[in-house]
Amino acid sequence: MKTVGIIGGVGPESTIEYYRQMVAVWRERRPDGSYPSIIINSIDLKRMLDLIGADRLDDTTRFLLEEIERLARAGADFGLIAANTPHVVIDRLRQGASLPLISIVEAACRAARGRGLKRLALLGTRFTMQGRFYPDVFGPAGVDLIVPTPDEQAFIHEAYLGELVPGRFLPATRERFISIIRRLKEQEGIEGVILGGTELPLLLRPADGQGLPLLDTTRLHVEEAVARLLAPGREA
Repeated sequence: MKTVGIIGGVGPESTIEYYRQMVAVWRERRPDGSYPSIIINSIDLKRMLDLIGADRLDDTTRFLLEEIERLARAGADFGLIAANTPHVVIDRLRQGASLPLISIVEAACRAARGRGLKRLALLGTRFTMQGRFYPDVFGPAGVDLIVPTPDEQAFIHEAYLGELVPGRFLPATRERFISIIRRLKEQEGIEGVILGGTELPLLLRPADGQGLPLLDTTRLHVEEAVARLLAPGREA
């Protein structure tokens, strides 16, 4: 049996959800009473965000590579990072890591293309909404990404780090997110919404999409990881 290594703790609530969903998806696809082999390395979210916020991407890469190599030494065959924001350095990590890494951004892009979606809103931390790592994957695939206004981005980022990451999911915050999605649908003509933060599916449900599909990046990432676990052969 292959083993998946997860860089977790970024944040803790979504790491719990990754584990729960990975077990559930495994049981859906392999209902023989077995369970997946999973190693979780829960890292310091504050340290990572401080590095990314200071644009210290070389230091971010070194920090995450050290944590990925812990997974490799523990016996993981491949890995993933249970968050969107650190994918700002995913290309650097792939060059330096001894483990193959599954990208949450690429998983989301494959799902969007599979559904024929061409114009999507992107919600997440400021680093995700303003970064290039989503457009660099979605652009070549012919998918346009629309981000909220600067004021909306400020609200989303602050609510994300100040409420969602610590595990607070407030009705008023949910309603504000829904109003942002509604505006993007009416004014920007979006065809769906990328929940580009792994805590967002804990706040928003499919019915909150104003009739549009919500691409749950946590679920999409988990499904690709379980497919890799179940693929024949040792090589990930």
